[in-house]
Amino acid sequence: MAEVLVLVDHLDGVVRKPTLELLTLARRIGDPVAVHLGPGADTAAKVLGDHGAVRVLTADAPEFAQYLVVPKVDAIQAAHDTVSPVAVLVPSSAEGKEIAARLALRIGSGIITDAVDVEVDENGPVVTQSVFAAAFTTRSRVSHGVPVITVKPNSAPVESAPAAGSVEQLTVSFSQAATGTRIVSRTPRESTGRPELAEAAIVVSGGRGVGGAENFPLIEALADALGAAVGASRAAVDAGWYPHAHQVGQTGKQVSPQLYIANGISGAIQHRAGMQTSKTIVAVNKDSEAPIFDLVDFGVVGDLFSVVPQLTGEIDSRKA
Repeated sequence: MAEVLVLVDHLDGVVRKPTLELLTLARRIGDPVAVHLGPGADTAAKVLGDHGAVRVLTADAPEFAQYLVVPKVDAIQAAHDTVSPVAVLVPSSAEGKEIAARLALRIGSGIITDAVDVEVDENGPVVTQSVFAAAFTTRSRVSHGVPVITVKPNSAPVESAPAAGSVEQLTVSFSQAATGTRIVSRTPRESTGRPELAEAAIVVSGGRGVGGAENFPLIEALADALGAAVGASRAAVDAGWYPHAHQVGQTGKQVSPQLYIANGISGAIQHRAGMQTSKTIVAVNKDSEAPIFDLVDFGVVGDLFSVVPQLTGEIDSRKA
């Protein structure tokens, strides 16, 4: 059967959920071959094998940690040349999209970014995207070369499908460009204990209606009750109420969770572009004419300072 390359997103061998989703999609096209770069391959291989990877190509070198992007592009190109895959799937993170673009250029192939679904027919992979601020859904295919596809988190279920997952060493020759941009320092991000925003199955967001940074603990409390990530609208971020890393929207992060709860967010197109592909959308807003209500599955017209604490309390009571 044809093989499909899947670039593994991990932290020291702890495989992130978007990679497991990619393996689900890869199995629709062929046999997934995971490419694990950096430390922790032995830890990751079992998880990757349990989710369908027939092989795990591994490479570990200081260049992956010391330099930006290009060493990983050299490695994924080496994997491509070794496997001759029918497609390459990459997580749709900022780094993932840059790796995918550089790889597509090197191998002379087309690229499709931010896919929300991947299927296959007699002519190869067919990719679904949500485009133009989620106003349209498109289906397209790469017309030349091996399709390079980046996939948004939460686009596919994580499904167990035990496979061999045999570990094989990947030989990588680094190009001159690999050492062009050196990483000179790193600052660990402070952990909140909540899921990553772009990967979370549930996102609870606050907007201008929250009224100030001092009121965002209401949003955080609801998020914690649901095991959710916290998001914010551009208005809330621009006002300095919440960090930019949590901004959801066209100029922030695009999320596609199973459940999105918008609190005090009017629903301007800039925000909708970042969350419109969420599976279920709930809004709390005291303005019954707010544009967000045109989008939602469930809407509550009411004061978030009354509604959100009641919702949090009800969730906590049912968990007790």
